[in-house]
Amino acid sequence: MLEVKFRLFNPRLNPRRTKIEMPGWGGKPEPRADGSQEYAWHCAPFTEGAQYGIEIFYPHDNELHVSRKDGKLVFDGDFGPPPPDSDVLWPPFRSFGQDYFTYQLLLDLKVGPDWAIRTEPHPRFYTDTTDTVPIAVPALIRSEWWPMISFIVFKAPAEGRTHIFRPGEPMLQILVLPVTADFTLAAMDAEEAAEREMRGRRIHNSRPTLAAETTWTSRTDTVFDGTYRHLLRAAKARNKET
Repeated sequence: MLEVKFRLFNPRLNPRRTKIEMPGWGGKPEPRADGSQEYAWHCAPFTEGAQYGIEIFYPHDNELHVSRKDGKLVFDGDFGPPPPDSDVLWPPFRSFGQDYFTYQLLLDLKVGPDWAIRTEPHPRFYTDTTDTVPIAVPALIRSEWWPMISFIVFKAPAEGRTHIFRPGEPMLQILVLPVTADFTLAAMDAEEAAEREMRGRRIHNSRPTLAAETTWTSRTDTVFDGTYRHLLRAAKARNKET
């Protein structure tokens, strides 16, 4: 198991493995049953993907509202005086060109020589319906020899929109990835393509059986079933045995 070590300058950043909050940005804990409201957590691929990384929390007491007016970024928030005996930038937010802004994060994450860390939007960005969640820009950092994430870049909101940083809310996610994307793309040969096609047809033909007790229709008349979850559970059990 890979160990990710961290060093904090502000303990309220609270790095932890990403969790789906319910009730909260993950939705409500409604059952997979007819008439329920559908939420992203009902989808197993989203649930696994959302919990794959490390979430970082906004560490300040007051909200920050970032908006764009007449083409210029406006930062509306009271951070108070700068920390005593500190050389950090204050306030910690800065414009970065006309379409981005930065936050002085000051977080050290140490991974092994074959690994890197990548910033990205927090999963709650994809469940938000208010268009107010901050959007962290993806960046790959080779932290084996770069001992500090000095700042994070965020995408600026569109004209008339506002992105909000709230105390205690996650503001970005960090993934731990192989340092090099060491793969190539190649078309399947006829035998492999036929095997994949046959597997897909078998799943399709077995779907009524696999989904027999897990099919439900949401409040918006969207039909869901648990075929993928059944196969995922079986694959995990098989891998555990081997």
